[in-house]
Amino acid sequence: MEKTSTEAKNPLRQGLRLERTPEPSTILIFGASGDLTRRKLVPALFRLARQNLLPGGFSILGTGRSRFSHEEFRRRMREAVDEFVSEPVDSNAWEHFSSGIFYTPTDLDDPQSLERLGGLLQEIDQGRGTSGNRLIYFSTPPSLYVPIARMLGSAGLNRSKGWTRVVVEKPFGHDLPSMQELNREILEVFSEEQVYRIDHYLGKETVQNILVLRFSNGIFEPLWNRRYIDHIQITAAESLGVEGRGGYFDQAGTLRDMIQNHLFQIFSLIAMEPPASLEASEVRDEKTKVIRAIRPFSPERVDQFAVRGQYGPGAVNGSPVPGYREEPGVAPESSTDTYAAVKLLVDNWRWAGVPFYLRSAKCMPKRVTEVAVQFREAPHLLFEDSQPLEPNVLTLRIQPDEGITLRFGAKLPGQGFKIRTVNMDFRYGTSFGRKLPEAYERLLLDAMLGDSTLFARGDTVELCWRLLTPILEAWQAPAAHFPNYQAGSWGPKESGDLMKREGRRWSRL
Repeated sequence: MEKTSTEAKNPLRQGLRLERTPEPSTILIFGASGDLTRRKLVPALFRLARQNLLPGGFSILGTGRSRFSHEEFRRRMREAVDEFVSEPVDSNAWEHFSSGIFYTPTDLDDPQSLERLGGLLQEIDQGRGTSGNRLIYFSTPPSLYVPIARMLGSAGLNRSKGWTRVVVEKPFGHDLPSMQELNREILEVFSEEQVYRIDHYLGKETVQNILVLRFSNGIFEPLWNRRYIDHIQITAAESLGVEGRGGYFDQAGTLRDMIQNHLFQIFSLIAMEPPASLEASEVRDEKTKVIRAIRPFSPERVDQFAVRGQYGPGAVNGSPVPGYREEPGVAPESSTDTYAAVKLLVDNWRWAGVPFYLRSAKCMPKRVTEVAVQFREAPHLLFEDSQPLEPNVLTLRIQPDEGITLRFGAKLPGQGFKIRTVNMDFRYGTSFGRKLPEAYERLLLDAMLGDSTLFARGDTVELCWRLLTPILEAWQAPAAHFPNYQAGSWGPKESGDLMKREGRRWSRL
């Protein structure tokens, strides 16, 4: 079949058509002059277009308080793509892509600017054939989520003749009451089916591969239970400090910023029951069930299940690092946690008695996010000439050096039965020979397709806040010994004690 004239002229759509192409639509980005739009959103959309995954007529309408013309905004976005897309940018491809980029300033208190916004959306619908399909992205500070939602409702932009969906960035509230209030306000304007709460961790290929590892391999799922697994560790370590975000981070802390969302989402994929299908509702139901099965924290026993820390001066990779309290925007006597570890117990038949340890921190010796599944030790040691064997561990490396490692014992060549621990490795980079897509590519495409599988549901987010509230309340009291770990170390002594009490230790990273 010959190409249509449109396909022949479009350098972004050469090659085979791919099946997962959404309907023509417009993405309306609030806060379009901000860092997230420059670094992640527009570069991800351009990469999708270059892979033929966006429909003809796809459009971007940026809006915010800054005043740009269409051409000025396009120029800024071209600079962003040049900076954050690793491959060379073809000028013809960019010209075609940028022809669908528009901008209009918006003042939430000015009805005329809202009329202009609505009018421009209609012009795009008519001129580019987007049929009223709109993805609205809140790329703004969380304090603006509710005002923007109210404005959209009052202007009638929460509905259209096509579909309308809204993507909300984390944080989803600061605590349980604020999350409930935010959810209530947004659901007064949009239905739950329209709301896509985005967590970029779920867009990572290595996180999605957890489902594939568990449910497509007959050798793993039969062992994925309390009979064979001793415990599971989920770690997200950062080598950087707050990097100029001290004002925000000092109001949040690691428990809120990382564990409440990213690590709980990874936990749910590791611990959930097999869904009946990969329909979004089925997967999200199972994730919610296992989070609901986590044993609540008793306020008087928080110290037995949670540890916090704050880094002091030290060195990371040979470079000196100031203490957290010396960072710009941080209060001199701050008790904000830059290290947090929690022990979860899941009260169901699969996981009864198997602890899950979640930890995250800043200013660690290295950057790494991984899941370590430690299996129970062999019940009887036959090989007397050997040193005590290390347990088998299946490690899922989420970032960097993405891949999977299985640790097991093997016989050393020679007389006797001396055993050495060896690794069986799988690496994405060497196995597939292609660069992993960015998380926002998958999530933006899924939102346009109406697939909410990798987005957080409101009741799930509320459960996570409800579980962590006793810890947050216990930690409101001033910390007696902050800072309690040196930048460049693996955290406070109390974190190691959390594991040693039960004869365990944190995995070597």
